[in-house]
Amino acid sequence: MPKIDYEKYLVRKPNYEAFGGTKNRQSPTMTMMSNKQVPGVNYYIEPGWIYGIPEPNPSLHEHVHDYDEIVMHVGGDYKVPQVLGGEVEFYVGGQPITFNTSTTFYIPKGTPHGPVIWEKFQFPHLQMAIMCGTGSAGEAWEESGIHEEKNKLPVKTKDFDYEQYAVRSPIREAGSNGPMTYMSAAQVPDVKYHIEFGWITGQSASRTKGIREMVHQDADEIILNLGSDPSEPEDLGADIEFTVGGQPLRFNTTSALFIPKGTRHGPIKYLEFRKPHIVIAIICGVGTLKEAD
Repeated sequence: MPKIDYEKYLVRKPNYEAFGGTKNRQSPTMTMMSNKQVPGVNYYIEPGWIYGIPEPNPSLHEHVHDYDEIVMHVGGDYKVPQVLGGEVEFYVGGQPITFNTSTTFYIPKGTPHGPVIWEKFQFPHLQMAIMCGTGSAGEAWEESGIHEEKNKLPVKTKDFDYEQYAVRSPIREAGSNGPMTYMSAAQVPDVKYHIEFGWITGQSASRTKGIREMVHQDADEIILNLGSDPSEPEDLGADIEFTVGGQPLRFNTTSALFIPKGTRHGPIKYLEFRKPHIVIAIICGVGTLKEAD
């Protein structure tokens, strides 16, 4: 059997292909995972920094996908990670949901969502879309209607409380100092995604030397390492060695790593730490850590 070069699963530099022309935010956004970057991958992920009230507001209108989507809004200050740094009104199924904390939404395929309207801005924060089932920006967005301006706000037509799809407060499954779970079956019943979000600071970086090797037999995983400086979003702020399939991969930029199911990965070593940054682990196909492990 030929040896796999796991470098092909590491996205070291984002593409810039979606949502150009908006002021006060990263525009275009950073495509961190797609089948252009990792051929054959069936996920599309794009984060973007918000550094003011976007103009126009809204710039994202009501739309609908043929794929499940996870939408994350996370605060950019590691000292208060659950504070978003703004106030946002997000329509899901025609129902307005307002939040000012780090919040994640599960959007099942076929569910209309948008517009996204910023009511207040305090400090930079991150908006991220995770599309499950397609690795193509065209399939994800072009026919969705996201850029089609509407003359009026959407109206809710179903007798369903879409607040059930919003995770406003995380679970800390690994204790008070562990990562924050912002999507799981424990928070949104029957969901098949498990997402952990965490800040790496100087102190926490020294503790990651003990992260063990692991394998998810039945679930793909994507690990994002995102720099926290909106003015230099590709600078990770650390030099990391992450072993995948026994192969050490070293990187120091904002990056994404696709780990196919059944692939051993870990340990993680911090070779140099310069400034805090964000780590997001997305496990696709299972809703709990027990299922994943």
